Amino acid sequence: MEVMKQLRQRAIRDLVERRSIRTQQELATALRERGFRATQATISRDVAELQLVKVGREGVAVYAMPARFADTDPSGEERLRRLFHDAPVEFREAGHILVLVTLPGSAHAIAAALDRARWPEAVGTIAGDDTLFIACADRRTLARLRGRLERLATG
Repeated sequence: MEVMKQLRQRAIRDLVERRSIRTQQELATALRERGFRATQATISRDVAELQLVKVGREGVAVYAMPARFADTDPSGEERLRRLFHDAPVEFREAGHILVLVTLPGSAHAIAAALDRARWPEAVGTIAGDDTLFIACADRRTLARLRGRLERLATG
C-alpha cells in the first residue's frame, strides 16, 4: 500500500473515532482540513477497504470502525507490549534520538503503536524496515522513554 494511502486511511480512522462524520463529503472536507486531497471515488474505496459502518450516535447515523476492530484493537501501549514479545529489540542512543533495531519488517508496526500510544516523551517517529528513530526533546526525556520501552520489552 502506498504511503499516502496509508496516511490518508490512518487519518480517516482517527477522524471517525473523534468526530461525527455523516457523509463521504463531510469526510472529504475533514481530510482537506488535515491536508489530504482525495476524490469522492478514492474516499469511497477507502470507506470500503476500512470496512467502515454506519452507527447511531446522538440520533444521527455516522461512520465508525467495525465493532470487531473497535472491540479488539489494543491500546498503543498494549500493542507495543505484544510487538516486543514477538520481536526482539535493541536500544541505541544518538543525541536526542532513541534508535530501536528489531526484526526486518517490524519497525513500522512498532512506530505506529508508539504513535498511537501518544506518549509525551516521543516528539516523532521515523521507521524503516528494521530500524526506528524516535526523536526526543532532550536527553532526560530520552532516558525516560528508553526506560518505559525497556520495561515493556522485558515484560
